[in-house]
Amino acid sequence: MKKALTILSLALLGQASAATITVWTHFGDSELAWLRSQAANFKAKTGNTVNIVSVPFGEMTDKFIQSAPKGQGPDLLTTQPHDRLGQLAAAGVIEPMDKFVTSRTDLDKTALNAMTYQGKLFGIPMFAEAVAVVYNKALVPSAPTSWNAFLAAAQKNTGSGKFGYLADLSNAYMQYGIVSAYGGYVFKNNGGTLNVKDVGLANAGADKASAFLNDLRYKYNLVPEGVNGDAAKSAFVQGRLGMFLTGPWDMGDIKKANINYGIIPFPTPPGASGKWSPFVGVQGTMLNSYSKNKAVAAQFAKQISSSDAQVAFNKAGGRIPASLSARTKLKADPVVQGFGKTISMGTPMPNVPQMGAVWGPWSNAIAQSVQKPNQNYGQILDKAVQEINSSIK
Repeated sequence: MKKALTILSLALLGQASAATITVWTHFGDSELAWLRSQAANFKAKTGNTVNIVSVPFGEMTDKFIQSAPKGQGPDLLTTQPHDRLGQLAAAGVIEPMDKFVTSRTDLDKTALNAMTYQGKLFGIPMFAEAVAVVYNKALVPSAPTSWNAFLAAAQKNTGSGKFGYLADLSNAYMQYGIVSAYGGYVFKNNGGTLNVKDVGLANAGADKASAFLNDLRYKYNLVPEGVNGDAAKSAFVQGRLGMFLTGPWDMGDIKKANINYGIIPFPTPPGASGKWSPFVGVQGTMLNSYSKNKAVAAQFAKQISSSDAQVAFNKAGGRIPASLSARTKLKADPVVQGFGKTISMGTPMPNVPQMGAVWGPWSNAIAQSVQKPNQNYGQILDKAVQEINSSIK
């Protein structure tokens, strides 16, 4: 009996022994320091050690796909963009996390959708980004919420070296919100599964969207030819631009310029069937399907996406949290609140590998649509979609 109890005690000790997990990250500076502090907290709380390894962002995906099946990869990737999810899932190197994430009420639904592939959750979202209209309150004192108010404010500030509204009209990613508002789409979304055989970039709504982008330049005379994102940002930080379509990545320079700014969604464009819904990019933590410590790794992944951890993460690097309660705690931050709203109303960029066939032809078509007045939008977009479909087998 005594011997049996000793064996049982040893077995229980073995089960309770601390694990060591490895996390690959591309974070640097203050964000890396944040992740290390989270690892220290995790060890103090659970007894499990987190070994953090820095891997360059551009190398992480391919390196992981090659090393994971050999048992040489990390337990977690912190973080990967959701549009690489399809490639990683197809390679069989990431584990569905549905059984580990039992409560999802605190996570932004758009971010959760982005991390879902073929009906399964393949990552826990940490942060997201989408474009919005940043406006200079010195030129546009009150936020325009309708298209008519937006147009009036833009036209009032156009002329004499000033601009009312600028955006890169030839950039398909930046202008997807317009396409979506009129009923265009990249791949048809059927209950969370994207049908790559149904491309909606040349339907009637997509044609109307291209016509509206053309109108911004040639009918409303707001966006001159040759304006790209850099030119628009330069005018904004110089105080010569009322409203600017951009993302969180430009907010550092805007803050340095001491512009008194606000952040709003682009209004519903005229004649649109739906609201403006921009592309959303999400990054999250993914679990190695070959990991020998999946439960511990998932526990750490959940910790770093929790509300308090996300507030600290925002303070470290300014990212927009996927945690809704973290956004509430950061309600005094106009960047979090402004872009948080457009993220929630946005559409995740398709996370399937076939998206690689879309960017080139679609970008060329959007650029061509705004090169001169009154283009044959249907013909331009039809040609792009034919090229896309021929590349998708």
